[in-house]
Amino acid sequence: MTRALTLHDWIVAAIAVFAGVAAGLLLRTTLRWLGERASRTRWSGDDVIVDALRTLVPCAAITAGLAAAAEALPLTHRTGRNVTITLTALLILAATLTAARIVTGLVRSVAQSRSGVAGSATIFVNITRVVVLAMGFLVVLQTLGISIAPLLTALGVGGLAVALALQDTLANLFAGVHILAAKTVQPGDYIRLSSGEEGYVVDINWRNTTVRQLSNNLVIIPNAKLAGTNMTNFSRPEQELSIMVQVGVSYDSDLEHVERVTTEVVDEVMTDITGAVPDHEAAVRFHTFGDSRISFTVILGVGEFSDQYRIKHEFIKRLHQRYRAEGIRVPAPARTVTVQQGELPPPLGIPHQRDASSAPRVH
Repeated sequence: MTRALTLHDWIVAAIAVFAGVAAGLLLRTTLRWLGERASRTRWSGDDVIVDALRTLVPCAAITAGLAAAAEALPLTHRTGRNVTITLTALLILAATLTAARIVTGLVRSVAQSRSGVAGSATIFVNITRVVVLAMGFLVVLQTLGISIAPLLTALGVGGLAVALALQDTLANLFAGVHILAAKTVQPGDYIRLSSGEEGYVVDINWRNTTVRQLSNNLVIIPNAKLAGTNMTNFSRPEQELSIMVQVGVSYDSDLEHVERVTTEVVDEVMTDITGAVPDHEAAVRFHTFGDSRISFTVILGVGEFSDQYRIKHEFIKRLHQRYRAEGIRVPAPARTVTVQQGELPPPLGIPHQRDASSAPRVH
């Protein structure tokens, strides 16, 4: 120390620390009030920013109080410098963590708003968090007087060995980035792979894609496999889709009457059933003269892939009930078999026995 500590020095330092703590508490209360106001807005980004600042701003106020207290005390130049560097490093670390929370929160908010679902593509969130934390860590090292040039050189040399050791992991990482950047698959889409797996995409992270089946089971698919296989996306380019139901009526039916009744049932289902498309135009297309019926296809509109099962269920029930009321017959498969009476062929392996009177005579 440059001189002996006095009571005045302790009082000034205590006042500085108390002022910093009081300012931190006051700012935290203010930010809590701002958070309540931000929660009422439609944009979720302000909630993320205010929530992250509730940690940084009080920490910065307390750090400023400690720095002021250190200046009030008669510290040596070296001690004061060490205290300043330490407080600065702590403040940079807090700012880095806050920046990581803000940036990742904004990325998650953008991913949710574009996909329209609760799940988010965590691959972008994780990459962003790692980049921000790495930059903050390097700044802290530089502030503490540690040269980061050898560290960067070592990372550059060792990066090749790491890349060779993690080929599969990096392949999945870049495949996931490519899938999301190309927008071929987004969280919330219903997909079906050529290998048979199908379901809703829950999340795409740095290694694999999680798909939830209709049975509520999760299927984990590596990103590289997802990017290299044939896939049907039932949610792109739009979520609404058309489904076809095969129906058949007897040959003695009035096809104009059948078409009119079927169209009325389709319009009724499209209006009453949740998940149907109310403005869907009913379509009935006759196409085949079958063995016992005239077959036709009914095209229904559904708002989302999983809605088709409920809509088919209601449509078939209502159509069957309406056909019975209108006297329209849906024939069961039937086949006519004609049997001709005559001499039956002999069983296999048994020679045919002729009547003695018909056998040839030898003179």
